[in-house]
Amino acid sequence: CDSLVKIYKTKEVEVLALQGLDLTVNRGELMAIIGKSGSGKSTLMNIVGGLEVPSAGRIIVDGQNLAEFTERQMVQYRKKQIGFVWQKSGRNLFPYLTSLENIEAPMLAIHKSAKKRREKAEELLALVGMEHKRDSYPAQMSGGEQQRVAIARALAKNPKVLLCDEPTGALDYNTGKAVLKLLQNTCRKQGKTVIVITH
Repeated sequence: CDSLVKIYKTKEVEVLALQGLDLTVNRGELMAIIGKSGSGKSTLMNIVGGLEVPSAGRIIVDGQNLAEFTERQMVQYRKKQIGFVWQKSGRNLFPYLTSLENIEAPMLAIHKSAKKRREKAEELLALVGMEHKRDSYPAQMSGGEQQRVAIARALAKNPKVLLCDEPTGALDYNTGKAVLKLLQNTCRKQGKTVIVITH
C-alpha cells in the first residue's frame, strides 16, 4: 500500500477511513492488523481483497496495481488470488452443504474435475484436522470446527493471499488460539501470505 486513502461519502458527510496508509507485507508472511472498531481495518482488508477501490494512492499485489484493474480483472483477481475467512461462519459456509461439499464449492469456479475437487477437498480437510467431520453440516459442528472448515474452504482455490477478518472473534480463548495456530502452520506449510484483522 502506497499512500492509500479511502473516503466514504454520503450527501451529508464524508468519512476518512484510511489516510495515507503505507504498508508492505512480504510473500509468505503472517501479519496481524490490530486496531479499535472504526480504525479502518476492514476497509483495508476489503481493498486488498478487491471488494473496494481506494479513493487515492496505490495498492500493489504481486506486482499488479489493483487501482488500474477493470471490473472483469478484479473478479478474476478475487476468484484466483484471494481467500477470505470471516468472523461469522454464516459468511464462510453454506448451511445446506457438508464440510466436504463446502470446500469443493469454490473449486467449481476454476473448472476442476469432480474427482480433482474431491481429492483436493479431502486433502484440505486433513490439513485442518477435520476429516472426521467430512459429512457434517455446519449446524452439526462447533464454532471452532466451522472456522477450521472455513479456512480449508478459503484455501480451496489455492489463493496467494488469505484475508481473515476477526476469525477468532466468536470463539473462546483456547479455540481461538488453536485457529490462529492453524493459520500460522498453513502460512508456513503452503507459503501463503496471511493477513489477520483483529481488535
